[in-house]
Amino acid sequence: MPSTSAPSRHLALGVLATGMLMTILDGSIVTVAMPAIQSDLGFTPVGLSWVVNAYLIAFGSFLLLAGRLGDLIGRRRMFLAGTGIFTAASLLAGVATSPGILIAARFLQGVGSAMSSAVGLGILVTLFTVPRERARAIAVFSFTGAAGASLGQVLGGVLTDALTWNWIFFINLPIGLATLLVALRALPSDRGLGLRAGADVLGAVLVTTGLMTGIYAVVKIEEHGAGSAHTLGLGALALALLAGFLVRQAKATNPLMPLRILRSRSVSGANAVQMLMVAALFSFQILVALYLQKVLGYGAAETGLAMLPAAAVIGAVSLGVSARLIARFGERNVLLTGLVLLVGVLGLLARVPVHASYATDLLPVMLLAAGFGLALPALTSLAMSGAEEKDAGLASGLFNTTQQIGMALGIAVLSTLAATRTESLTAAGRPTAEALTGGYHLAFAVGAGLLLAALAIAFTVLRRPGKPGTPQRTTKQSRTKSPATMAA
Repeated sequence: MPSTSAPSRHLALGVLATGMLMTILDGSIVTVAMPAIQSDLGFTPVGLSWVVNAYLIAFGSFLLLAGRLGDLIGRRRMFLAGTGIFTAASLLAGVATSPGILIAARFLQGVGSAMSSAVGLGILVTLFTVPRERARAIAVFSFTGAAGASLGQVLGGVLTDALTWNWIFFINLPIGLATLLVALRALPSDRGLGLRAGADVLGAVLVTTGLMTGIYAVVKIEEHGAGSAHTLGLGALALALLAGFLVRQAKATNPLMPLRILRSRSVSGANAVQMLMVAALFSFQILVALYLQKVLGYGAAETGLAMLPAAAVIGAVSLGVSARLIARFGERNVLLTGLVLLVGVLGLLARVPVHASYATDLLPVMLLAAGFGLALPALTSLAMSGAEEKDAGLASGLFNTTQQIGMALGIAVLSTLAATRTESLTAAGRPTAEALTGGYHLAFAVGAGLLLAALAIAFTVLRRPGKPGTPQRTTKQSRTKSPATMAA
């Protein structure tokens, strides 16, 4: 990718961050508008879940393929195409008059989001090659992911209450069009490696079908049960397809995903940590909102505003101090600190009372969410620094894929646990608010356990020599000891 001036690079960073913000907002903005959508379009309770599931399945399934295709045909081209599809699908979602049209639009939104977000980090790391500048750029990019979910809940509540649910989709139109116009000027052109460098059609079919089947099985756990024939059968099929994909990649002349990328401890370890972390924090993003509404009686807008301190503190930490801390103490140490704070978040939530005071019981939890502002930039740096430049799009797609798999697992497992516990307490004669709170307590406790597992992986797997803030490379050169290292 050709060199670009500092102003152009920063404008490009703004475009990439805006594209990521649209993706993250769209994943969370619908959560507080679901009752209004159900009432207006006549969704059944089961059908309503597909407003979220259709997006998750499409997004998670196409990320890896889109990331690799970005390396092959050009990341700029992939970003522009994805943003265009997402913007058009948002218009279709906003004018939807039936459940079928809205679900189809949400699926297309997921495809467009996968195309644009899969290559975002790949473009970023090739634009910012100096470690300190890259850390700052990743902090900005990570902020949109870390705070975007909370901002989506605020915006979704305000738009739904002040206007109608349709506007949670219409708001994407001016943002998407502006992003396209600026991206045409700001993003540097890249030719890509060419399809001959990795046009593995069979591999593409196997991985996309496998991910789609697996995510579908996970998001339907709450309906069918974890031990049902439906879940186990589709889960086994998904594992078989993904195993076939790995076998294909090991033998293919031009693999879609060269397996060398998984040999990097930073890439494989960071992706494993992220999957667990995102699965755990689903309970914070979604179940806290449900607790506020169903137990404490908050409205949609009140719920969004109650979550706003978390978004503010995450943004302040991501943009204000994370890059400096990474430069001083290293990605791994900053990640570990962030994970410890997040364990505290879910630990406190596991004891939140039925009649909670926001100031004493919930505001401290929102402020401890600063741990996400530390963990995500550090984790992103680790995941991307272990990949070679020619695999940057693939590494970006892989990182986003594990994020979506973690989200799907969190939605399926933690919500199922909460619902099962609530049903058990209700059957035992507990009041509704108490039963709901008990269900949420179990989900928060399990989420804390997932974070402890992520902490253990980060501590043991993401060990490496080198100076803090230095990009991590798994190459022959990086494995060669320097004279200073040998002397030590």
